[in-house]
Amino acid sequence: MGGAAALEKLLPVLLAFGGGVLLARRKIVPAEASKAFSDYAFLFAVPCYLFGNIYASDLGALFNWRAIGGYATTAALAVALVAVASVANSIREPRAVALRVMAGVQVNTAYFAVPVFITVFGTAAPIFPILLFQVCVLSLVVISLMELGRTDPTTGGGPGRRLARAVGASLVTPLVLSCNAGILLNLLSVHVPAVVLDGAAFVGDSASPVALFALGLHLGGLGLDVRGTTREELALIAFKCLAFPLLAWAVCGMLFGVRGEWLAYLVLIAAMPTPQNLFIFAQRYDVGVDLSASLVIKSSVIALLLLPFWLQTVVP
Repeated sequence: MGGAAALEKLLPVLLAFGGGVLLARRKIVPAEASKAFSDYAFLFAVPCYLFGNIYASDLGALFNWRAIGGYATTAALAVALVAVASVANSIREPRAVALRVMAGVQVNTAYFAVPVFITVFGTAAPIFPILLFQVCVLSLVVISLMELGRTDPTTGGGPGRRLARAVGASLVTPLVLSCNAGILLNLLSVHVPAVVLDGAAFVGDSASPVALFALGLHLGGLGLDVRGTTREELALIAFKCLAFPLLAWAVCGMLFGVRGEWLAYLVLIAAMPTPQNLFIFAQRYDVGVDLSASLVIKSSVIALLLLPFWLQTVVP
């Protein structure tokens, strides 16, 4: 994809995102409203989109096991690299290590990848298996480390019980439930009335612009403290936005032989920014709150600026 074509594809993304930033900066729409828009997208619109599209998908083509295996291997290597680098920098507290692993390896799917893929490719289907892998595997690793490093006696139960509660909560989020419901009904060939699918599609079509607008509002309200960026923040952002997608290209393309559109999908997914729930985890487990907020904002901006490069480089 050429540079002009890449910018043309990204124009709707920039319009929705930039509109949120502009309205927040001018205080026309309060930045606090981003939570309402985000909740709508995360809890309702994106699950509707995922359910309808997974139900109507060819699961054999959707779950490309070579591609998923390549991405899983990439993520495992990235987890090891971030963990080793953290320990080498004298960060040994389990929660602190887990936070940095999440910042460097997990991707913002609902608020960033889904709208970008819908805009660029006309579908977010390639994200579905990666989303399930991220929630069911990567989040499990992060939650395990967080819970094992937690010492708050007020939470009730031992580490095992707290871990079970946290994992259970992550598996019943609307995103995961909608994916699993779509897969199950698809496999069982259960007939879902057209009116239900039409309703899900109608709501799901709003997921992309609303999620990007909410992200723009959030970032426009907080602003960017570029001068206060630490070396650690720079290292994690560089790893997330540059090293991780390059690692995905090398592992998936060279080791697993993934080619064509699937290789482009995996590299672009890896190039997505640090997820917003990093900040939620930081608050919940009382570790690196300021660091997490800064990483979410700055990685989102850098990922958006780098999108034309990745589109021009990897998209056929």
